[in-house]
This record gives sequence, structure tokens and C-alpha cells, in this order.
Amino acid sequence: MRIRLSAVAARKSSGSWVVEVRSLLFGFLAVLVVVLDQASKLWFVRNFSLFESRSVIPGFFNLTYLTNTGVAFGLLAGPVWWRQVFFVVVTVAALVVIGVLHWRLREKSVFYTVSLGLIAGGAIGNLVDRVRLGSVVDFLDFYLGSHHWPAFNVADSAITIGVGIFLVFNLFFEKDNDSG
Repeated sequence: MRIRLSAVAARKSSGSWVVEVRSLLFGFLAVLVVVLDQASKLWFVRNFSLFESRSVIPGFFNLTYLTNTGVAFGLLAGPVWWRQVFFVVVTVAALVVIGVLHWRLREKSVFYTVSLGLIAGGAIGNLVDRVRLGSVVDFLDFYLGSHHWPAFNVADSAITIGVGIFLVFNLFFEKDNDSG
């Protein structure tokens, strides 16, 4: 009886340790993304003029300093004040949802921790821009010929990678764990 109780206690404490490490990882990734995002944007603001572009790989990739008052791909862009308030409120609500998801999924897999940490960091990085500048700084400009993908930044990249990890894990691996 004593051996079984200590085995249960050991499992509980190791599970608690895993949860704590994953929560630290979630926070670390979010902070890392915010720091990298804000540092890269600060560098562009200080070293480029607005709309300045420098070719990195001719015909494929430029560094171009742009600002975006809208959301992804410039949708809803414009100077109207209520849009910025709307974007800030939606971002804060999304961060609450991300926090709840992390809380609920933190024991299931480190993939959820990593994906949600990246998404949270990206959301916070762009939120800092919106609150501080009224727009988001973008600078990564990929294109083929005259066809440009909308410019983006480190925060956007982290969100995209995080969503990709979350979806791939959830769609292809999580169901296998549930059925077995």
C-alpha cells in the first residue's frame, strides 16, 4: 500500500513539474518573440526611411519598411480611430483565449505549449505596435516578378508558425493519441 501511494505521489509531482516547465516555456517563447519582433522593428525604423526597399535576393526578397493600419494583408486599413480600438480589443480577447487554451492543453503536449507561446508572442508584438504607433511595422517582402506577397514581420511569422504547429499536431497527431 505504501509503495503504491508513493508511486502515485511521484507521478503527481512529475506531472506538476511538466506543467510548470511548459508554463515557463510558454512564457519564455512569448517574451522571446516580442523581444525579437520589437528589436527588428526598431532597427528598421532607425535604419530605413518609410517605403525604402533594399534587395536581398533579386526577383524574390526585399527588406522594405512599411506600416499597416489594417489586419492581415492590409484588410480594413485606414486612419479611422475606431478600427485601431477594434483591433486592440480583438487582440486582447484573442490573448485571453490563448491563455485559456494554454491552461487547458498544457498537460497534453509540448506542441500545444510551443504553438500557443508563438501565437501569444506574435499577438503581443503587433499589439505593442498598434498601441504605440497606431499601425504595425512590416518589412519582409517576398515576391516573384511583379507579384508581391503582402509584407510581414517577425510577429506575423511567429503567429503563422504557431498556428501551423497547432493545426498539424491537432489534426494529425492528437486524434491518434485519443484513440490509443
